[in-house]
Amino acid sequence: MKEYGLNNKKLFSLSRKTLEKRISSYYHETNDGTATLEMLITLQVREDLCKADFSYVLRTLVQRIFLKTRSTAAMRRYYLYFIDYFGKEDWQLLSVKLFPAQTFISEKLEHLYSQVIGKPLTSLAES
Repeated sequence: MKEYGLNNKKLFSLSRKTLEKRISSYYHETNDGTATLEMLITLQVREDLCKADFSYVLRTLVQRIFLKTRSTAAMRRYYLYFIDYFGKEDWQLLSVKLFPAQTFISEKLEHLYSQVIGKPLTSLAES
């Protein structure tokens, strides 16, 4: 991982409050969502390795990065690490935003299924 003002030693030794301030200020200074997400994933690893609580670190910042900024390849790569940060409705919006072609295809397949297979089978079952 690249160093974005916080090296690995600092990410694994500083307190949650300090890290929240530094990562938040880094994002506001640079608007680098990719680096911010990578640092937050590192904190998720830290949470799994030690007893400290790093769950939902900077939840509002993560939601802002994913929902309010332009979709990037890094966001599509890392979105699965942040499932718990979103509600069901926001997760659906995020899926549509990150994967528009996939959503379009699934909607067309659903429509095609309902017209070609669903309605004829329903009418057949009713007779």
